[in-house]
Amino acid sequence: MRFMGGDYVEEAVAGCTAVLRSALDRDWEQVRAGGLEWSCRRTGAHIASDLLAYAGQLAGRAQDAYVPFEITLDGTEDGLDRADNAGVVQVIETTGALFAATLRTTPREVRAFHPYPFRSAGREGFAAMGVAEVLLHTHDVATGLGLPYEAPAHLAEFVLTGIFPHVQPGPDHWRTLLWATGRGELPGRARLTEWRWNNNLVIEADRLTLQGVTPAAAADLRTGGDGGFEWAAEGPFEGTREAAGMTVKAYEAGVHRPEFGLFTLVRREDGRAVGGMGFHGAPDGDGRAEIGYDLVEAARGNGYATEALRALAGWALARDDVRSLFATVERDNPPSQAVLARAGFVQVSEDGVEEGLLAYELRG
Repeated sequence: MRFMGGDYVEEAVAGCTAVLRSALDRDWEQVRAGGLEWSCRRTGAHIASDLLAYAGQLAGRAQDAYVPFEITLDGTEDGLDRADNAGVVQVIETTGALFAATLRTTPREVRAFHPYPFRSAGREGFAAMGVAEVLLHTHDVATGLGLPYEAPAHLAEFVLTGIFPHVQPGPDHWRTLLWATGRGELPGRARLTEWRWNNNLVIEADRLTLQGVTPAAAADLRTGGDGGFEWAAEGPFEGTREAAGMTVKAYEAGVHRPEFGLFTLVRREDGRAVGGMGFHGAPDGDGRAEIGYDLVEAARGNGYATEALRALAGWALARDDVRSLFATVERDNPPSQAVLARAGFVQVSEDGVEEGLLAYELRG
């Protein structure tokens, strides 16, 4: 699964500037951008500001807050308004180029601060956020100025499957994205007045990170791809691909809760994925959630599964909506049974468990 973030940012910016250039002779300052309180000019400046801010976060490896700088458009100089409409478009192009270059040169494992919802994002998340800002605010400006604009479907899909994993897909990616951000209607769905995007969750362990798998990555894993990860030899294992298929089904049904989905286990020392671990769905009404996992054969025997399971279980049981964790394992799989035992799980009644399996539970 090739990372296309830089290409998609450039494509989104090219579409944006083409639309804006068709109205350079209009008054952008006195016209509101669609349903926003901002003027079209301020909205254009905001697009550029976001692109530069995201580039700064990744390039500066910011971990705790936004890098403390902002963009300011030049005013009048020598009788000329350097930041006229054409100047605003030029700044959008320039900041878009800077962001695209940053995305292309940022290693996959780098994460930087972003406040929502888990206080970090990788290059994939920042790319999707940047594309979203460009597409949506181009729509806002175009609406305000009465210009035709429709984002390419594959760019809208890139945003939806990257940072809107909680939004059920609709028949039209662009209309779905507009609905998901409070800008449009979808048959059978109430109009939104509040919304947030959702970057993937990363849970830290000692030698590993557990990295949330987005619907886009899950779809690639399900069909034989790598999901955008660099895998250890012979990976991913079949169980990870099956779990990715479950993620896709939940996403398509509109019941996917990303924090209770699939995580890829990534080794810190070399950035290689060594397995998958995750939940079979959100906790039930009793606060019970089921966990499953696997490792590529080359990574077994190193304690990775135990370490990851302890980290995931600790994260889950610290929540108010999780009271216990459940797992089943084959009777003839002592190594997996040992993983559960080392992580604190205890064997429980086999009532209702498929023949040939043992049931384990960990309570908070």
